[in-house]
Amino acid sequence: MPVPHASEISLHVAEEATELWQKTEDELAIIGLPPPFWAFAWAGGQALARHLLDHPEMVRGKRVLDFASGSGLVAIAAARAGAAQVQACDIDAFAAEAIVLNAEANGVSVSATLEDLIGRDDGWELICAGDVCYERAMAESVVGWLSGLVARGAEVLIGDPGRSYLPRQRLQALATYEVPVTRSLEDAEIKKSTVWRLRIA
Repeated sequence: MPVPHASEISLHVAEEATELWQKTEDELAIIGLPPPFWAFAWAGGQALARHLLDHPEMVRGKRVLDFASGSGLVAIAAARAGAAQVQACDIDAFAAEAIVLNAEANGVSVSATLEDLIGRDDGWELICAGDVCYERAMAESVVGWLSGLVARGAEVLIGDPGRSYLPRQRLQALATYEVPVTRSLEDAEIKKSTVWRLRIA
């Protein structure tokens, strides 16, 4: 299906959001499956994808990492915008498969990595992270790692619709979008979502 706020891109997504989420939470968690974050186009990722598509100069010719990629939406946008190399990472094996399928569906090349890259530096020039500030421990860990990448010269963009643990004092707003989302997973049908640049502390 076309992504609501980046209709140039189509994704394999869940049509019955509540039912899929509940099934995963209640039944499949017993065998260790995480919630299906990969099955939805989240607000922060949609904002990032829109921003990259509208500002291809930000990614053209660069090595890009889409961190906690989920469906691969932002990675696909980066590839469509002309990135030289795009890596998408997620620790969920289902997400890694979804990234490959979605990249193929959009005719772009994205490498999917199934590992936790926090603490690593593989020389990326631009790192994108959508919707990663919804839990305190994760937000602190991710922002700490990303801050080190900014300090050595990388650019970091964070897409966020106002999650609880967003470190606003460390961020510069680049653009804000009105993003259509799945009401059964969010608290509204439209989420005001901002693309932020992480600054050196």
